[in-house]
Amino acid sequence: MDTSLSRLGQRLGKPTAKDLTAGMATGLFSIPEGMAYASIAGFNPVAGLYAGVVPPILGSLTASTVLMVTTLTSAIALTGQSAIATAGLDPHDAGNLAALTLLVGVVMVLMGVLRLGVVMSFVSNAVMVGFSTGIALQIMTGVFKDATGYKPPGHNKLVQVWNWLTGIGHWQSAATWVAVATILVWAVARMIPKIEALALLVAMVVVSVVVAILGTEVELVSDIASIPGTLPGLSLPNWDAMPHVAAGALSVALVALAQAASVAPSMPNPDGSRSSVNADFTAQGIANLGGGLFSALPSGGSLSRTGVAAGVGARTRWAGVISGVFLALVVVTCGGLAEHIPMPVIGGLILVVGGELIWGKVKDIGLVWHTSKLSTAAMIATFAATTQLPLQQAIVIGAVLSLLLYCVQAARQIQLVGLTRDAAGHWLTAPVPQQLPPGEVTVLDYRGTSFFAELPRLEAALPEVSGARNAVLVLVLRAMPDIPSSAILRLLERYNRQLRDAGGRLVLAGVEPELAEVMQHTGLTEQLGPDGIVTAQPEIFGPVATAVDLGTNWIDSRKPNSEVSHDSSTG
Repeated sequence: MDTSLSRLGQRLGKPTAKDLTAGMATGLFSIPEGMAYASIAGFNPVAGLYAGVVPPILGSLTASTVLMVTTLTSAIALTGQSAIATAGLDPHDAGNLAALTLLVGVVMVLMGVLRLGVVMSFVSNAVMVGFSTGIALQIMTGVFKDATGYKPPGHNKLVQVWNWLTGIGHWQSAATWVAVATILVWAVARMIPKIEALALLVAMVVVSVVVAILGTEVELVSDIASIPGTLPGLSLPNWDAMPHVAAGALSVALVALAQAASVAPSMPNPDGSRSSVNADFTAQGIANLGGGLFSALPSGGSLSRTGVAAGVGARTRWAGVISGVFLALVVVTCGGLAEHIPMPVIGGLILVVGGELIWGKVKDIGLVWHTSKLSTAAMIATFAATTQLPLQQAIVIGAVLSLLLYCVQAARQIQLVGLTRDAAGHWLTAPVPQQLPPGEVTVLDYRGTSFFAELPRLEAALPEVSGARNAVLVLVLRAMPDIPSSAILRLLERYNRQLRDAGGRLVLAGVEPELAEVMQHTGLTEQLGPDGIVTAQPEIFGPVATAVDLGTNWIDSRKPNSEVSHDSSTG
């Protein structure tokens, strides 16, 4: 029992003063931001508010990404709206929302338990950079109206940015000046070492107080909806609605998980521990299962809310826990006071958070840009899809692009290297001959994934067999996977047949036992003949030397007796 408690304490870490202030700042952000996202998507704003209570507590306690805050995001809210609308359900019915949120939680937990997080490892860095940058831009465009009182037209986020900048004449002066003042106060606070980590919170409090004193006419949290002075009550799902929202719940879960996947690379764990995608999937599922029972909209890892916590100096997962607890206390004790937070203040600070997230990606963008043209194209395409299309479609496009990149890179990894042995017995690399020399043993080392896309390059790289009488090719397959592509096995069968017809022989060396078993079942072992496969040994070049000796003996056995005697006397 003591050991378990010790491990739990180690996992949670010791809360710091910065965790407290970061949790408070994140909790305060959840009031206007959560309500605004829910309102934009046509839900009850209070459901967005409650998404900042239970989900971040459960998510932070169980996630492997220490600083990740699990709560409602704009993308999740909009995808949830689509799910409810497609099912033809009332978005203000608490039972329908509970059904959707609980199903989202079930999908996330199943994906975590089944370890489907491995799918994310196939998403290329180029695609994730484009997706994360697009999400950051979405975060910024989502608060243009809050910051300036002007919501630019256009479904394309880049068009919205252009219309917002060129439509400066539509900006409301009061809201704009409050947002600008918020950014300036934040910038000044950042230059003061003692309060640098608290810059976001300082800017929120200072400007909110000044706006209240001056009586500046701007939109307040209270203009979105009133904050109830009670904690969320138990909400039971509408069981009849579940079959109708099942497909939508899957879409919401995928959007949420894709967003959360960009949190870990952007916010590495302060304690140096590694994040687990599967553990984060499960943690977000648990957060939704709990949130669904307490009137919350679906939640996921929030890049903007995590950015707020990290910006204020969060160091442990207690920051997320405190944000949920603090929000609950604010709702119960002084919800009326929180209603007076100006929306332009929130808008200005979210612009700062989004800008910092994009700035943090500049180095990654440059890295992808200089890596390859194909990766750059994938990054740009994913960014464009994220800023122009519904996120569930952008995720599919990103997945397809990642698969294409993987196929191209796998096909390019094929490499054949010649090996020769010097007088001292050391193995050296050598060029691959265009044609197998007759009466000699040639050794080639294979490097690749055995992916079927390699087939044309591998076939072109193998030496010609015409005129290869009494030639032996030792092909080292130590790097070949245990379960190779059937196309590669067919290539080996075909090449062996061609070499045998030319009077030569193929020997495979360094074959792992599992791969040798596959070759046995497919009939390749029988086609290669006795000693055609030399299995792997602890000594890397041991099988190669054995195969070379076998090849040499085979060549000698096919020579006339007088020639063999002459070779022996010469040796």
